[in-house]
Amino acid sequence: MATKHEELIAREGWVFLFPTILLALVLFVFGFTILGSIAAVLAVYIAYFFRNPYRQIPDDPKGIVSPADGKIVAIRHLDDGRVMISVFLNIFNVHVNRSPIAGEVETVLHTPGKFLAAYKEEASTLNEQNKVVVRDGDFVMEVIQIAGLVARRIICWTKQQDTLARGERFGLIRFGSRVDLYFPDECDILVSVGQIIKGGSDLIARRR
Repeated sequence: MATKHEELIAREGWVFLFPTILLALVLFVFGFTILGSIAAVLAVYIAYFFRNPYRQIPDDPKGIVSPADGKIVAIRHLDDGRVMISVFLNIFNVHVNRSPIAGEVETVLHTPGKFLAAYKEEASTLNEQNKVVVRDGDFVMEVIQIAGLVARRIICWTKQQDTLARGERFGLIRFGSRVDLYFPDECDILVSVGQIIKGGSDLIARRR
C-alpha cells in the first residue's frame, strides 16, 4: 500500500543526523579518531532510531492494526463500553505511528502535561499527549500519542478532515513513548499483555 512519508528515515530525524555525521567527518579529518568514532556511532543510532521501514498491511477490512512497534502493557475494558490497549515503545523500537483503521480524522488535539515514565499507568492521563480521533462510519477510534520520560516531542503529520488508510503513517514520538488506543468493546481482541508487536503489520483486534 503506497502511503505518505515513505522515506527510509523519518524527515524529523535529519535535524539530528546530518549535524552528527558532519561532526564525525570533521573530527576524523582533524585526527580526533576516538571522538570521531563516538560521533559516528551516535549517527548510526540516530539513523536507527528514526528508521521508517516499509510494512505489509494485512488485507483484512475488519482488522485493526497496531499503531506502533512495542510491548502491550495494558488491556482494560472500561465502564463506558470501550476497551483501552496501551503499547509501550522503548528507545530501540520504531517510533513512527500508524493509523489502526481507515477513516476520516475527526479530531487532532494536543494536551500539555508531565513527562512520567511512559510504562506507568498514570502516564495515560498525566503526560503530555496528542489525541487523533479516526471515524469509519459508526466506528470511532481514539489513538493517543503519549510523551515519556525521555520522549519530549510528539509529532503529528495529520490534521482534521484528512483521510487515513489503514496502516498509514501519521506521526512519531521522539525517544521512548507510549500509544493508547480506545475503541468499542465489541471487537475481538487478538493480543495479550506482554506481547511484542509491530506497527502496521500486526493485528491487535478485529471488528465484528
